[in-house]
Amino acid sequence: MTPNGVEDEEKFLASGIAGIQQNAFHMHRALDSNNLKDALKYSAQMLSELRTSRLSPHKYYELYMRAFDELRKLEMFFKEETKRGCSIVELYELVQHAGNILPRLYLLCTVGSVYIKSKEAPAKDILKDLVEMCRGIQHPLRGLFLRSYLSQVSKDKLPDIGSEYEGDADTVVDAVEFVLQNFTEMNKLWVRMQHQGPAQEKKKREKERSELRDLVGKNLHVLSQIEGIDLEMYKETVLPRILEQVVNCKDEIAQGYLMDCMIQVFPDEYHLQTLETLLGACPQLQPSVDIKMVLARLMERLSNYAALSTDVLPEFFQVEAFAKLNSAIGKVIEAQEDMPIAGVVTLYSSLLTFTLHVHPDRLDYVDQILGACVKKLSGKGKLKDSIATKQIVALLSAPLEKYKDIDTALKLSNYPHVMEHLDDTTSKEMANVLVQTILKNKTCIATDEKVESLFELMKGLIRDLDENLHDEFDEEDFKEEQNSVSRLIQMLHNDDPEEMLKIICTVKKHIVTGGPKRLPFTVPPLIFNSLKLVRRLQNQDENAPEEETSAIPKKIFQILNQIIEALSSVPVPELALRLYLECAEAANDSDLEPVAYEFFTQAYILYEEEISDSKAQVTAIQLIIGTLQRMHIFGVENRDTLTHKATGYSAKLLKKPDQCKAVYSCSHLFWVDDQDSIKDGERVLLCLKRALRIANAAQQMSNATRGSSGSVLLFIEILNKYLYFYEKGVTQITVASIQSLIELITTEMQSENKTADPAADALLASTLRYIQFQKDKGGAVGEKYESIKS
Repeated sequence: MTPNGVEDEEKFLASGIAGIQQNAFHMHRALDSNNLKDALKYSAQMLSELRTSRLSPHKYYELYMRAFDELRKLEMFFKEETKRGCSIVELYELVQHAGNILPRLYLLCTVGSVYIKSKEAPAKDILKDLVEMCRGIQHPLRGLFLRSYLSQVSKDKLPDIGSEYEGDADTVVDAVEFVLQNFTEMNKLWVRMQHQGPAQEKKKREKERSELRDLVGKNLHVLSQIEGIDLEMYKETVLPRILEQVVNCKDEIAQGYLMDCMIQVFPDEYHLQTLETLLGACPQLQPSVDIKMVLARLMERLSNYAALSTDVLPEFFQVEAFAKLNSAIGKVIEAQEDMPIAGVVTLYSSLLTFTLHVHPDRLDYVDQILGACVKKLSGKGKLKDSIATKQIVALLSAPLEKYKDIDTALKLSNYPHVMEHLDDTTSKEMANVLVQTILKNKTCIATDEKVESLFELMKGLIRDLDENLHDEFDEEDFKEEQNSVSRLIQMLHNDDPEEMLKIICTVKKHIVTGGPKRLPFTVPPLIFNSLKLVRRLQNQDENAPEEETSAIPKKIFQILNQIIEALSSVPVPELALRLYLECAEAANDSDLEPVAYEFFTQAYILYEEEISDSKAQVTAIQLIIGTLQRMHIFGVENRDTLTHKATGYSAKLLKKPDQCKAVYSCSHLFWVDDQDSIKDGERVLLCLKRALRIANAAQQMSNATRGSSGSVLLFIEILNKYLYFYEKGVTQITVASIQSLIELITTEMQSENKTADPAADALLASTLRYIQFQKDKGGAVGEKYESIKS
């Protein structure tokens, strides 16, 4: 509408409102003076303002509401008049003499309302009279509002069962007939609006009609509230009459709205029992009607009805609801060849939700729906439509939410075929949904076949897909996804070692394709899950033949070696070294010396060739020493080789303090309590003396570079090692050497060049207290410490 048109419309509205107010004023004065004749004259003039054709529906509604308010006051006056002895029959005849038909009919409806209330005539006769007389207004807009007024004033006066207006006979039929007739006429007027005016204003008329749809829909709501309508009447009369009007009007706006309205207002039980009739009307609707939304809403209502109680489920089985809905959806999709793929998936998604509520035990139904969806998606490739992919995610998520068990989804043969049509990003999102479902429900995937199926579905998370290579990389999201995959790998389990070995091989096959970003996340959990199997086999019956018990661990260790080697492409040498050492310790516990030695060899190669950062070297050395100290499987030659290497690495660290700590840690490699073959006091003392020399060199360097002696913390730490081995009975550690070290520390602490070090002071104080505590114990221990002067 042009600006001038809007301004003109506002003027017409203002003029109409002014006319209503002016005539209403005179009407009230006449009412106050009980002048019925003038009251009717001015009320008719007031209602004449509604005869305008110059207002849009929105503006006309404003004008109508002004008149409606005045009509309610007039109705109250008529009620009072009848109480004062005025004949309602005469009044009903009198108002029919109004000059113009529109005011006459508004007044007739108003008096008719009072007439019904007076009960001087059967309600059914008055209602029939009114609904027939309203045919006199055939202008779509004016007729719609007139009949809306009739519906408004009569809705509480219908001759319903149990109503005060119920006649002698079963008059609910008359009530239904009245509402249906009013509905039919209103719908005809509403549809006719579409065909009035120039073609270029079609969009405008559609918008205006949409604003008026509730006027028509209220009739269906009134129908649904009539108590006397039972299932039989609904099936035989109400539904056929409504559907006849819906189908015959051949208007897409009316058909789509009225079908939806009908589904919303009438009981779910009625829809279920008349499903065939309701679905039979769908193919008869106009091709442009969004029938998928109508069917989706119907299935949503029925799904919720089924979810309320299991007691109603036999009704669904009795009417074969699934078969009928499935058939109807197939016919609609077949009839509408140009239906967007998003619409197709929406229909199948709604049917799947319905099936999961009504037939949760029928996996064949679920798979049938997925299969139908796959058939429709065939040849479409990967979908780019975001709405369609969103609907497919909803379709695939529904079984997971219902069954809370990934095993069930893996039984559905068409499940992976539907996923194939997701673009890589959405496939990744769906894979994440699968993983989260497993983690949330703590589902154990226990067979090789299921692991294969699951990891094929999860491929978006466990390897780079072509589409993702150039996508923006969100570090936080990626870490979260891969941590979820790692937790999933840890949950894979089977009590049968052979089957568990197959699972490990399957997982390995998938994760090695993960690329350098994923391997650091996925390799460690597979390593530890594999080692869990190795530990379990160690604890099995020791009477089993050695070949039988060692065959599987050997295979596992071979696989583990290959998996860790895959990390070399990343590269993450520190992680790989840790994993080699973990495997070496497990091989040690399985009494597989060659395997353990090979893992240590690989760890040493990594240390020498890949780890160059000084901090990383310190950490690696501590791990190597700690792991080697716990090994018992090595023969003398192998152990000497590995120990010699470890001590050599320790002495070559960049920083003197790091050298010192690593060297004194190596002392533990030569004295292991529970192994008599590893008790070499001479080499323990050699390590400690070497550590002292390095600590002394560190002090001298500090003096030379800083002008002050450095911390004595290293000396105190070495003192604690002396005390440890002295207690263990290493004869080479003498009281004299301990005493000499205490005196050295004391002298250094008192030096003028000493740098204040609270940590060193605290550790020395604690060490001296320990010596005193051991003295106070008495007995053999006390005697041993007695000669140490602290």
